Amino acid sequence: MDSGYTLCIIKPNKSSFSETFIQAHIDRLAGNKLVLYGGAFPVYDNEGHPLIKSKWGLLSYLIQKKIFKRKSIAVRTNALRDYFLSKKVDVVFAEYGMVGAMVTDACKQANIPLVIHYHGADVYNNQTIAEYGSLYQRAFNYASAFIAVSADMVEKLKELGAPATKIFNASCGVAPDDFPLLDISNSARNFLAIGRFVEKKSPLSLIKAFSLVVDEFPDAKLWMVGHGPLFNVANKLVTELKLESNITLTGVLKPAEIKALMKNTRCFVQHSVTAADGDSEGTPVSILEASSSGLPVVATRHAGIKEAVIDGVTGFLLAEHDIEGMAAGMIKLANSTDLAIKLGKAGREHMIANYNINARIALLDSIIQKSIK
Repeated sequence: MDSGYTLCIIKPNKSSFSETFIQAHIDRLAGNKLVLYGGAFPVYDNEGHPLIKSKWGLLSYLIQKKIFKRKSIAVRTNALRDYFLSKKVDVVFAEYGMVGAMVTDACKQANIPLVIHYHGADVYNNQTIAEYGSLYQRAFNYASAFIAVSADMVEKLKELGAPATKIFNASCGVAPDDFPLLDISNSARNFLAIGRFVEKKSPLSLIKAFSLVVDEFPDAKLWMVGHGPLFNVANKLVTELKLESNITLTGVLKPAEIKALMKNTRCFVQHSVTAADGDSEGTPVSILEASSSGLPVVATRHAGIKEAVIDGVTGFLLAEHDIEGMAAGMIKLANSTDLAIKLGKAGREHMIANYNINARIALLDSIIQKSIK
């Protein structure tokens, strides 16, 4: 099938700095693309116009959502169905399980296939699963395909009830040309972490581990990019450990600023863990980008990271919450640029062979096209 079909991509947020993988789908997937957004159920089209056209319809929707907390709202579902039909949509690609579950009825009414791409919390967060459980089952029955981003996620989707024959392991990818091999032969003992300051990224574990690195190498420096609920707590810990001259919390940075930091980095670090509420990673894109750039990675043996990082070959993997183990991995790389270069080059080869975004998008295109009857 050629790309002469209309693909409607539905995403929860209008824009989010941490969702570069969704933008990659919008930019790279085949088809004539329409984009909707507005939470777990789309409210706006790509021009910001509401899908519900009448004022009474909007009022009815708001009352049912805000006051009665309903998930199934007929006026909203009907508006989405009518949008699909008026735009002659051939297939819907839903980003996140909650979105896919919420739009299942509209897809069913319009008789168009639905492909759902899961990313992490939508599969692992206990509250999300409890809240959307019955809707997930309806989506499992109707949708044509389910995209997981790690082998662990494939198994979790099966456990939740998704048919095994419809599940595909297709993690996000990286464009090697956009993240070319860096020369780290003259790098200082600089380390980089990128991610939201949330429990599953465990920024406090990373800070504690890095304090042990500083004990060994007082000139070692760590940049932590991102923001989130634990940002102020992390900042306080840096102060308590007297690491202000070693650790910089940058806040959110633009992609160009992150690339500039990478050029002065020897190693990428990430201490992902399973949060108390069950939340877990998919496959962190920042790790793929760092590996493509030739940076060795020190990270936890967690979710899709186990596939993206080959322990002892492209970096070092350790158990979740293993502070000393993480410090040991960083100390090895702080001690040897030769080792960092060797692991970094192997990481880039691993990305080119297994995570090239062109191959990943081609796989998604194939899944989407096969779902169109």
